Amino acid sequence: MARNSPLSISRDIAIDLGTANTLVYVRGQGIVLNEPSVVAVDVKDGRPVAVGYEAKRMLGRTPASIRAVRPLKDGVIADFDVCEKMLRYFIQRISSSRWSKPRMVICVPSGITGVEQRAVQDAAEYAGARKPVFIIEEPMAAAIGADLPVHEPSGNMIVDIGGGTTEVAVISLGGIVVSESVRVAGDELDDAISQFVKMQFGLDIGENTAEEIKIQMASAWPVEQELTADVGGRDTVTGLPKTIELTSAQVREAIAEPVAAIIDAVKATLDRTPPELAADIMDRGIYLSGGGALLTGLPQRVTHETGMPCYIAPDPLYSVVIGSGRALENIEAMRGMMSSPQTEL
Repeated sequence: MARNSPLSISRDIAIDLGTANTLVYVRGQGIVLNEPSVVAVDVKDGRPVAVGYEAKRMLGRTPASIRAVRPLKDGVIADFDVCEKMLRYFIQRISSSRWSKPRMVICVPSGITGVEQRAVQDAAEYAGARKPVFIIEEPMAAAIGADLPVHEPSGNMIVDIGGGTTEVAVISLGGIVVSESVRVAGDELDDAISQFVKMQFGLDIGENTAEEIKIQMASAWPVEQELTADVGGRDTVTGLPKTIELTSAQVREAIAEPVAAIIDAVKATLDRTPPELAADIMDRGIYLSGGGALLTGLPQRVTHETGMPCYIAPDPLYSVVIGSGRALENIEAMRGMMSSPQTEL
């Protein structure tokens, strides 16, 4: 996989503009960039000081003159200006020509409004994309990236758990039959861990610490061997540094509510699925993609709650951007799965 390699000419690109990470796929090259969706800006003039990994390391550590911003929240743009600067930076990172205007396919959650979708298109155009900017819904892109037979007259169920949203969809004949989009995903798991540690131990921990606890210790189903770890932070009473011992069972308790919300979204989608497609899903199984698919024990939990087999998609972290890239490579054949300002008129 090529990473962050400059291009000599304008190329078509697909972007998975995620709440947690932004991934870029270049036609003919594959995934060339994978960076956190974080920008550190100078408070005085709004100038970006750092973008991506460098900016993420600054979260919770910046002086008063610098602000570390995550421009997307719950899968949609929360800070338009910062998002546009971040996109422009990433496009320039992969293109050696400042004047090139790449054709672009960009992912959005299935539940966003027309205004939110327009904001994504505008941000991409301001950042240097050629008009029209094509939009593909995340669950469709994830299903394509997970090698599901989306064009066939059979039911395919995908659950894409990202940073800001969980997208659940049943796809058949190249279209989304039923879908559910809930703004509960990786970020809510992090927040739940932070709140639990604060309530139970009187300890304030940062975003990056909560995320690390989730990655290393969180599970949706009991594990054979429970883990323990020392967690450092700031005592909420004294304000002094403090370290506590945290167990994986406690972390599982901490994230119980957001995990239940994700499971409920899966059940709600199954409730609205036509019987013939539900029978197909029982045979084929439910597929998980996105960073949340890596949560230990989640497939077992989904199977337990729904009675249906559940599998993790190949390369779950890259399913959406790979699917977007395949749509880009076959843009004429897959035009019906995408939308653009022109196609909506």
